[in-house]
Amino acid sequence: MNDERSPSPRPHCRSLLGVRILATGSYVPDAVVTNDHLHRRFGFDSDWIVKRTGILERRHALPHQATSDLCFEAARRCIQNAGVKSSDIDLLVLGTFTPDMSFPSSACLVQDMLNLNCPAMDVQAACAGFMYAYITGAAYVASGASDCALIIGGDANSRIVNPNDIKTYPLFGDGAGAVLLTRGRPDQGILSFSLGADGRGGDLLSRPACGSRLPPTPELLEKGLHYMHMDGRAVFRWAVAILCDTIQDVLRHSELTPEDIQLYIPHQANIRIINAAIDVLRISRNRVYNNLDRYGNTSAGSVPLALDEAVQEGKVKDGDLLCLSGFGAGLAWGTAIVRW
Repeated sequence: MNDERSPSPRPHCRSLLGVRILATGSYVPDAVVTNDHLHRRFGFDSDWIVKRTGILERRHALPHQATSDLCFEAARRCIQNAGVKSSDIDLLVLGTFTPDMSFPSSACLVQDMLNLNCPAMDVQAACAGFMYAYITGAAYVASGASDCALIIGGDANSRIVNPNDIKTYPLFGDGAGAVLLTRGRPDQGILSFSLGADGRGGDLLSRPACGSRLPPTPELLEKGLHYMHMDGRAVFRWAVAILCDTIQDVLRHSELTPEDIQLYIPHQANIRIINAAIDVLRISRNRVYNNLDRYGNTSAGSVPLALDEAVQEGKVKDGDLLCLSGFGAGLAWGTAIVRW
């Protein structure tokens, strides 16, 4: 993306009321990968990782696990927490950019695992994937096209990051989270959301090979083009700006102040991104949920995983206002103010 270009205008904020989150669930693999492990295996500087990212450890999928396995377990726990029957679920939307395979969709694989009878589709918006899936599902419920929608975000990032790249490999972990959506009170749901993309920045964060543009060949694999590639500095600057700007947008649209929000749950990309944005907005850090130190950046799994942990810890109460935000490759973002 050419830094000399003026920023693209963001789409207008909109609302999706009358939709409530019935339950949450999450899952992370058992394999804990600490900074000390990365130091011993690859020679990465443990202190550098903590100072630059705030990450102490992350989880990696076991050899037999794929994205669908992580999403299935998060969804199973969510359904169990909700106390609903599988037959009640009439829609499945799954956000991921690390599907098990190009096709069938991971959503269809999870649908089969859960024995659901409903439409199932993947949404690909990278680290904004859950927010895209959530707002899509909420639109179905608000319109009456769905009565009980299962929304999942999950990624197995360890399969697409280059283990020799000190700038990206320590950042990412694997995990998934899920929510169930159903009709709620008129005042519940998404008071305001900003959902958008700026495709001019597509080359800042991408996986160039293994698609229709560059089918895999020995030469491409030798160059490592099947791994994630990221312009870290440019993405950092954009992420801080989009997090600040879209939080301000949804607050303004909802006629709220930063102090009106009980809990902020931003995408867990990098503690420096989060802190830089909330400091600009003068948001108290004790209102911002953070589990980045334990899981790293789980991409589409990040926001629902943090949301489920916040719910389980009793940090979310009926009527609370939450601010959820995901942002990443595309460049794409989704930020919303939700009344619980």
